[in-house]
Amino acid sequence: MLQKIEHKIENYSTTAEHYADAAMGFATEYGLKLLGAIAIFIIGRWIVKVVLKLMKGMMTRARVDETLISFAAHVAYAALILVVITMAASNIGVNTTSFVAIFASAGLAVGLALKDTLANVGAAVLIIFFRPFKVGDSIETAGVMGTVKTIDLFSTTLTTPDNRSIIIPNGSLIGGNIINNTGNSTRRIDMVFLIDYKDDLSVVRQAVITVLENNTRVLKSPAYIVAVETLGRDGVHLVVQPWVKVDDYADVKFEVTEAIKNEFDKHTIAIATSPIDLHRLA
Repeated sequence: MLQKIEHKIENYSTTAEHYADAAMGFATEYGLKLLGAIAIFIIGRWIVKVVLKLMKGMMTRARVDETLISFAAHVAYAALILVVITMAASNIGVNTTSFVAIFASAGLAVGLALKDTLANVGAAVLIIFFRPFKVGDSIETAGVMGTVKTIDLFSTTLTTPDNRSIIIPNGSLIGGNIINNTGNSTRRIDMVFLIDYKDDLSVVRQAVITVLENNTRVLKSPAYIVAVETLGRDGVHLVVQPWVKVDDYADVKFEVTEAIKNEFDKHTIAIATSPIDLHRLA
């Protein structure tokens, strides 16, 4: 009986040693591979950051648009990190061919599920490369107006004059009309004043010219225009069109409007009150 117990103990001991040796061998083999994979990922991620830093520096020195730099950096980071992950998985023993096939299949499924989102990404590419506007431009689109704050892969954020943020999907943005108010260095201010028939037109014209000449931010070239647009039933429609630098547009418009009102008061020129369409010349 004692011999049987000793024999069983020996068998258990041999089995335990066998499993312990197997576990040690497994841990040694795959533990080293796992540590190698972790090392590959950490070092690879560091290399990716260095490469992106160099790429951004080169593009900045080449005066590439900031939006394009950001977009290229995001795409490059995603691609390089995928390569690093594939290398780390290969070191563990994962079949990278199957790995890539799985990613491709998953990418197709995600693409079909997120086709509208991917359409926004495609629109972002068009915006960045064709550049209908850039960060800092004042635009009108989709029934709203604001200054472009950011252009991301999925949406564009505008800041309105009253400091609200409007987020517009890039697909909707690129599919409609876009008015870039700051796309050029200069811009024309269009104003219309309704003058009473009893006032001397030459005095009215000179009063307006005096205001424009005294404003140092009104450009000499292109030359401003002061002309009669229409002889309407409600009065004389006088068009005033000074040119200014884009950054001065709002300030000069306010200044000129107020100064013309004050100048008209000096010469007792009456401004008619009948409503007119101020946007018909736009």
